[in-house]
Amino acid sequence: MTDISNHNTRWGSTKAKANLARRKRSQWVLQGLGIGALSIAFLMLFLLVSSLVSTGWQAFTQTHIKMQFAVSAEKVNPDNIAAANWRGLVQDAMVVALPGMEPDEARKMAGILSNAAQFRLRDMVVANPSLIGQTVEMTVPTSDPYDQLNKGLIDRNTPEVNRRLKDPEIAAFDTLTADGRITKPLNTALITNADSRFPELAGLKGALMGSFYALLTCFLLAFPIGIGAAIYLEEFAPKNKISDFIEININNLAAVPSVVFGLLGLAVFLNWFGMPRSAPFVGGLVLALMTLPTIIIATRAALKAVPPSIREAALGLGASRQQVVFHHVLPLAMPGILTGTIIGLAQALGETAPLLLIGMNAFITAAPGSPFDSSTALPTQIFIWADSPERGFVSRTSAAILVLLGFLVTMNAVAIYLRSRFERKW
Repeated sequence: MTDISNHNTRWGSTKAKANLARRKRSQWVLQGLGIGALSIAFLMLFLLVSSLVSTGWQAFTQTHIKMQFAVSAEKVNPDNIAAANWRGLVQDAMVVALPGMEPDEARKMAGILSNAAQFRLRDMVVANPSLIGQTVEMTVPTSDPYDQLNKGLIDRNTPEVNRRLKDPEIAAFDTLTADGRITKPLNTALITNADSRFPELAGLKGALMGSFYALLTCFLLAFPIGIGAAIYLEEFAPKNKISDFIEININNLAAVPSVVFGLLGLAVFLNWFGMPRSAPFVGGLVLALMTLPTIIIATRAALKAVPPSIREAALGLGASRQQVVFHHVLPLAMPGILTGTIIGLAQALGETAPLLLIGMNAFITAAPGSPFDSSTALPTQIFIWADSPERGFVSRTSAAILVLLGFLVTMNAVAIYLRSRFERKW
């Protein structure tokens, strides 16, 4: 009998050890799968960011050239300054800058300078007519092919027939480089300029302002309406089939594709109400409709997280239902509400489809002065540049994506900070 008991004990101990080993193996497998999933996610993120940086960092610098322009009184009439042959003055400046080249050939090299050179010179003289008869020194961007050459994106060893720039043009640029005229400073125009059909002049100012006005409109509409709806549904609405139906539809709206909201904005705001096309205000209305469900859901979750004892204590001290909500519950739920709102706005900032449908992909060369002026937004500007055949827009597209990602990361970081700074543990 003792032998049987000892045998059963050993058998039970062996089985327990086997079960324990199997459970540990399952735990290790699960941990390995989790680590593998995180590794793949970080690898994909690294590949995405590295590919954008490797392509887009070139757009954060711009090749400039220093030139002297002789504003001759014979060629510029003080009574009609704007009508002067400013392109001819740019060509004359290139003849002076390339003394070793035939004048006719040197004039052809005026294409080294951006097309904006003649207009900047004109505007300078119009603003200060006393410059007539003097030599004006200006630093202007080079045209896109020469900017690509200076950044090493055009291979000099490529056969001339297959190269965008010919040997004489490269030789002229090298001469100007040897003279110390060529520089490559930080490209502030990427932020301070609006869009342009010339890559060396194109910037994000119009898109940034358009996104700002659209998000401002979205916030001013979606934030109070979303919070008000959530407070009513969570704190005041009777729990019946109607409120359940409304809650189900709000959850469904949060999963509706954004293009549907764009079609709604096109049909209602543009065609029915006759609002201005391509306006950030209309874009903000569409984004507000899209963001409302997210804010309502986040606000209700934050209100639910407040312990019932807070409400009961306030009611026990004689506070009304309204005072309980607005004096006690809402302030405690505000960190979660702000976090959900910021995440919803960050999602709205990256939306492209609804803005395309209401026309915010037009070619606009000036930043909007109000929410009702025509404009683009950051996502639609990226779409426009990505669709452009000019090689200079390739790096600018990646740079614009990096700017957009920077805003998204910043907004999510603010949301995380607010949550960790004001969140209370119950």
